[in-house]
Amino acid sequence: MNKQWRVLLVAGVMTLLMLLGACGKNTGNESGKQVNLNFPTASTTGTIYPLGSAMANLWNNNIDDLRVNAQASKGGVENLNLMKEGEAEISFATAGIIWEAYNGERGFKDRKYDNVRIVAGLYLNPNQIVVRKGSEIDSLADLKGKKFAPGSVGSTPEVESSIILPAYDIAYPDDIKENYVGFTEAIDLMRNKQIDGALIQAGLPTAGVTEMISTANGQLIGIEEDIRKQLMEEYPWYTEMTIPADTYDGQDKDVETLAIKMMLMADASVDDDTIYEMTKVFWDNLGELEDTHAIVKQMKLEEAVTDLAGIPLHDGAKKYYEEQGVLSE
Repeated sequence: MNKQWRVLLVAGVMTLLMLLGACGKNTGNESGKQVNLNFPTASTTGTIYPLGSAMANLWNNNIDDLRVNAQASKGGVENLNLMKEGEAEISFATAGIIWEAYNGERGFKDRKYDNVRIVAGLYLNPNQIVVRKGSEIDSLADLKGKKFAPGSVGSTPEVESSIILPAYDIAYPDDIKENYVGFTEAIDLMRNKQIDGALIQAGLPTAGVTEMISTANGQLIGIEEDIRKQLMEEYPWYTEMTIPADTYDGQDKDVETLAIKMMLMADASVDDDTIYEMTKVFWDNLGELEDTHAIVKQMKLEEAVTDLAGIPLHDGAKKYYEEQGVLSE
């Protein structure tokens, strides 16, 4: 065998080995260049932070040339601001907050962020209103003049409080004695009888609600049907949801409320192939995330493209859902 043929043979073998080595793996992009994505999640005490960390590990372990950096944040509003400013590329938020950002409304007035895209609708986040027993609050209408924790300033619960309370003719925040704190602080305040109620917006079951009920003499109250219908007509992201009896200790009846879809979102500038692979790896390996939080069992592929409030899917995610038959081409 002459030298030229030996060179061609060696080159051919090396190419074959490289192809075999890549077999069965996902690739983040066709260029082979490393893709780095910042991934703000939420507070370390909530559902989203451990879920986001587990998702980042899943992607990093299964997609070549991709590094997703999960980090704590203050939640949906901050996540959208970080993405809008180019300091993050993928994150979580509820449909309502994303809708406001996409359309430049309410908290995002004059700051429209129309490059936000949906990667997946994950699960429903119910509005959970916990009130202290003995506070004479049987309905949200009774909150007028009461000490209430609507959520920390700018948080998703605080935005929800500013929408829901006025539907009960409660001027927000003037008609309540507001205390802008997060879940953990609200538990202590209720335990010490320094607040009469709090709004918590998170997936079921929520540790903060569990603690309020078990250690702070709290109980859940719902949102009446006429108010639910009114708000659903006005705000496209709401859907009705039942918190089933026995979700929490001592909860012997279903509680009717409004919920919003929790979304995985990305900036439109993220490469389509990268988002396609991330979407595929997420749904193909969902079982690996179930130990993170019970909420994972509520995630269904066929519901990934529902209740999106008119916000467009990322083209990479859209391609995957079309292939899976859950989205018509």
